[in-house]
Amino acid sequence: MNTATINASPITGNNAATTPSAPGERLWNIVDTVGAWSLALVWIAPLLFALWAAFHTSNAALALDWRAPLILQNFRDAWQSAPWLRYFFNTFVLVSLILIGQFTLCTLAGFAFARFQFVGKNLLFVLVLLQLFVLPEILIVENYAMVTRLGMFDTPLGMAVPYMASAFGIFLLRQAFMQIPRELEEAARIEGCGWFGVLWRVYVPAAKPVYLAYALVSVATHWNNFLWPLIVTNSPMTRPLTVGLSLFGAPESGVNISIISAATLVAIAPLMIGFLVFQRQFIQAFLRAGIR
Repeated sequence: MNTATINASPITGNNAATTPSAPGERLWNIVDTVGAWSLALVWIAPLLFALWAAFHTSNAALALDWRAPLILQNFRDAWQSAPWLRYFFNTFVLVSLILIGQFTLCTLAGFAFARFQFVGKNLLFVLVLLQLFVLPEILIVENYAMVTRLGMFDTPLGMAVPYMASAFGIFLLRQAFMQIPRELEEAARIEGCGWFGVLWRVYVPAAKPVYLAYALVSVATHWNNFLWPLIVTNSPMTRPLTVGLSLFGAPESGVNISIISAATLVAIAPLMIGFLVFQRQFIQAFLRAGIR
């Protein structure tokens, strides 16, 4: 008797809780869906137009002539008009230097803040976090003077050095290292590992999802960085894609929107392909990093 009463009451309660709120939930779901699709269309509209213009003549692209035939001549003209292979190589070198520097410096700093006790640790960490409130553009003049004094003007290293120490990376890795159980560290110490052995064999492997998420953000950010490389480079041999594309898109004889769109698609193609191929890993890495 009592069992039947107990089993029946939750079912009745659930029906009473879900039925009145169902129309409201459906309305909010519709609003969320419409809002998400609207924002997605606004965000992707420039890319869709670039895709449209790259495969049509300039007149057909601007007139939105749907009957115009698709052509590939814009890609051939764009590829022959600039040293894109050199630009791709320079961008790859730049992104690799920054990522190696950030992994090294942020790992050591994050490990020190997570596992060591020293005088002024909290104050120093606050000072590191203050970097998050300083826009990189504010430091351009000082960075330019420093890079010039060090003899790194117009070099890939000169473009990479100001971004190697990242407060965001230090904070992210510190938080990840603090979540790793101390028992793993103590076991490694018993096995004879020194501090660097513990860091390399315990902390770095345990924080792989965080490294992957941070690497994706770093590569995407510095692949598209424009202002600092524009200032610190002075020759086609060191220009990355963003600077080369901006100079290519501003010819003295006029602007051909179709050729510029084709060049833009060529410049972003590696990032787009990488995102489409590693989309699942990209999302999972961020979810795991967020959970930590």
